[in-house]
Amino acid sequence: MQYHSPWWLPGGHAQTIWPALYARRRHHPAAPLLRERWITPDGDFIDVDRQKASTPQRPQMVMFHGLEGSSDSHYAQACADWAAQHDVHWVMPHFRGCSGEINQAPRAYHSGDHAEIDWILRRLRQEHRQWGGQCMVAAGVSLGGNALMRWAGEHGDAAAAQVDAISSICSPLDLAASGRAIGQGFNRQVYTRMFLRTMKPKAMAKWAQFPGLFSRERLLAARDLYEFDNVFTAPLHGFRDTPDYWARASAKPLLQRIRVPALLVNARNDPFVPAASLPQAHEVTRSVTLWQPRHGGHVGFASGRWPGQVRSLSDRVGGWLLKAAGVPAEESVCG
Repeated sequence: MQYHSPWWLPGGHAQTIWPALYARRRHHPAAPLLRERWITPDGDFIDVDRQKASTPQRPQMVMFHGLEGSSDSHYAQACADWAAQHDVHWVMPHFRGCSGEINQAPRAYHSGDHAEIDWILRRLRQEHRQWGGQCMVAAGVSLGGNALMRWAGEHGDAAAAQVDAISSICSPLDLAASGRAIGQGFNRQVYTRMFLRTMKPKAMAKWAQFPGLFSRERLLAARDLYEFDNVFTAPLHGFRDTPDYWARASAKPLLQRIRVPALLVNARNDPFVPAASLPQAHEVTRSVTLWQPRHGGHVGFASGRWPGQVRSLSDRVGGWLLKAAGVPAEESVCG
């Protein structure tokens, strides 16, 4: 696979920001999404959005969103557009608190939540098989991709019982390296502020549900993701502190245990994910394909003339997943 950024969109920051805000996301009118509410094993809930294909037996693609993402995110809309064109069921489970309504348990979501990924994939695989479907693939964007790869590494050979192929897209597989990168310079002033603008109010809503769950004062004073994770994400999800969370939740140390076909996509100019932290061939199994183009930014990969469009990444990843899952090319496109 090759990718060349448009001449009018130079640099990792431009290739990250412009596609998210302005680039065309779809080739076709949006199909309606069907929302379901699932009760989690611990009595909480998640909301799951679906876009159905023509028949229950068609392949199914599960997409896990990134930090503070949802089915409204630019990459989600582009992938749903790809799925509709190729007659593929598309499913986006929202991590807890990301569907527009705060969840009920004294927790949220985090980068290494492989147990939540496992529960979701098992349920979707079982349902899809009950409908007569055989092929199910999964992709995770940024945080969601790290969690998905963490799950694949944790389960090894057993992962193939749930999915036929997987992909991570612009994922921070080394959370410490990415955490340091996003906490510095332009990244800190732009991206960190953007994330905290929604993360802090959600955390305070959680504090209102459970007064004293964490230090309200320390959270309000947090100025970067390291401080936020130290007060909120790490302790609420069983980690000692931010360094413990970033170390134990990172997928990179487990990539050598992945046995299901996997595509790891990372642009080498991603502002969030330093190129030096990306996995190399000797750090992954033969089941893993690394695609690390020079350009693309963070979940950008815009193409075409001004103002550009963001379907190219979905085309590449979706096509790779179906091929790796053994779906014949003539069956992967809706007639």
